[in-house]
Amino acid sequence: MKKRFNVIITILLIVVLAGIIFYPKIRPLFASKSNSPGGTGPGAGPGMMQSRQLLNVSGFLIKPVQMSDPIVSSGTLRPDEEVEMSFETSGKIVGINFTEGTRVKKGDLLAKINDKPLQAQLQKLEAQRKLVEEKEFRQRSLLDKDAISQESYDQIVTELQTIQADINLVRARISETELRAPFDGIIGLRYLSEGSYATPSTRIARLVKISPIKIEFSISEKYADEVNIGFIVSFNVNDKIYKASVYAVDPKIDLGTRTIVIRALYPNKNEELKPGTYTSVTLLLSQITDAIAIPSEALVPEMEGEMVYVYRKGKAMSVKVGTGLRTESLIQIVDGLKFGDTLLTTGILQLRHNMPVVLDTLIMNQ
Repeated sequence: MKKRFNVIITILLIVVLAGIIFYPKIRPLFASKSNSPGGTGPGAGPGMMQSRQLLNVSGFLIKPVQMSDPIVSSGTLRPDEEVEMSFETSGKIVGINFTEGTRVKKGDLLAKINDKPLQAQLQKLEAQRKLVEEKEFRQRSLLDKDAISQESYDQIVTELQTIQADINLVRARISETELRAPFDGIIGLRYLSEGSYATPSTRIARLVKISPIKIEFSISEKYADEVNIGFIVSFNVNDKIYKASVYAVDPKIDLGTRTIVIRALYPNKNEELKPGTYTSVTLLLSQITDAIAIPSEALVPEMEGEMVYVYRKGKAMSVKVGTGLRTESLIQIVDGLKFGDTLLTTGILQLRHNMPVVLDTLIMNQ
């Protein structure tokens, strides 16, 4: 009885040991049978196992695009014309003829200083001129008859010219008591009231012209030769984009910032833009038509240079490329790719040269 029991135990140990040794080898066979009805079918076998290992990738078809190098700079809106209004002489203000914040025309009388002493002096000189003119007329008649000498007549003519010069001087001084608009514009807030005493250093009001309006900004000195008169720029004010034309470029580069100041002009016909407003200015430099551009994430840096993967006949092929213009999202390819190539954009880190892949998604446009 004991001998029979030992035999049974030995047989069981042999069966268990055989199962441990042979089960890993026959396990895939059972798994493949369990995945198809009846253990057989078109999906069973090594072919299905290999297809499951292919990497699914996405790509897009390379087509010509237009690229440009955008330069962004901060700028300020400035009025077309601006002046602090003040008198050319001193005196008491006897009249203010404008309303704050209204439009005025060139030559409009805005304010007046007391000019009564000058007016009286002008009247006196004009009376004297009248007498001298009559005297000159009589002297000329006598000269025609040779009743007086030429010297006597020249003296009266000189006297008449002197009086006329004095009259012109007084009239010029009277004009200095008048504050007139030098150009069409909008008059701002006034700083003095009627009856105040004004001097040439006293501000009366500010006159501005905001149609058109100027956009002033700076760019790096390396772009100085690329921006000329007539260059179109875009600027952003309150999330709205406007276009302006460059009309002036400072001929000197700022030594402190190594930048050059540029001014552009916007019509501002509706006067919706106000001077002093901050703006973001964008310049499109180095514009390229029919460029090959790829997303920056598709570029793979290597020790020998840079490369990309393209899809050819079911495989990922590595291609060395030369790059050109770079923007925030795109990179220009100047060598290595051509129009019509399919660039792979996903699974870049898992790809290898000549690796079989499945093109899951093809984007026709970038």
